[in-house]
Amino acid sequence: MGAAVTIVDAHHHVWDLSVRDQDWITGPELQPLRRNFTVADLAPEARAAGVDRTVLVQTVTVAEETPEFLALAAEHELIAGVVGWTDLTRPDVADELARLRELPGGPYLKGIRHQVQGEPDPEWLLRADVRGGLAAVAEAGLVYDLVVLPHQLPACVKAAADHPGLTFVLDHLGKPPIASGALEPWETAVRTLAALSNTVCKLSGMVTEADLASWRVDDLRPYADVVLDAFGPDRLMFGSDWPVCTQAATYGEVIAAAQELTEESDRKQIFEATATRVYGL
Repeated sequence: MGAAVTIVDAHHHVWDLSVRDQDWITGPELQPLRRNFTVADLAPEARAAGVDRTVLVQTVTVAEETPEFLALAAEHELIAGVVGWTDLTRPDVADELARLRELPGGPYLKGIRHQVQGEPDPEWLLRADVRGGLAAVAEAGLVYDLVVLPHQLPACVKAAADHPGLTFVLDHLGKPPIASGALEPWETAVRTLAALSNTVCKLSGMVTEADLASWRVDDLRPYADVVLDAFGPDRLMFGSDWPVCTQAATYGEVIAAAQELTEESDRKQIFEATATRVYGL
């Protein structure tokens, strides 16, 4: 990639199962993730791969997690920002966001995310109480990360159109069905989202949507090409999705794949500048 580009990893997680369970880690396929993953585990891998700063992203819808992550960011120079969780439907969400920013590490709060992919209502983002929460996130100057499945993308389009002052960051390309090789209806929906100027996409989470054991970079390329064309490098940012990615690839392999999928002339934007600008790192 060349010495001139400093990598920002815009999407990773940590968890400690002795603090709380990660109830989404179920079944034999996810069993390798059923252990603790800490910043101390990540840091040497990140540094070896040329990563200078990271964004730590929520994993569970538990109010206590975000303050813990903010404190971690204050302790570890690697973490430059946190995308936390709070209940968007609570009537005092604006006060809660303000409270979080007053906590130790509070200035590291850059965005909010909810596990929309687990909501049975495909239009959860369009509920009146959720809309009020999104408005509060915008008013606080934070961004909103979207972790959704392809059938939920139309609601993302409506939400982004309804909140033009809020930047929506699509995690993991909206989880396209890479293992099957199908592009539609995901491609049409993601291009519709990208047509809105307040949307950004993470080049992340691809290896775990592909065949875990036998994926190749060429399997990922059609999907990466769609978001590169739709969003452009100035609205695309790299994320490792560590440690979830370790089901299919090492940290270094994920970065190498993303480099192979992008043109050298676009890499400063995708691997550093977009995340730095969008999250205000």
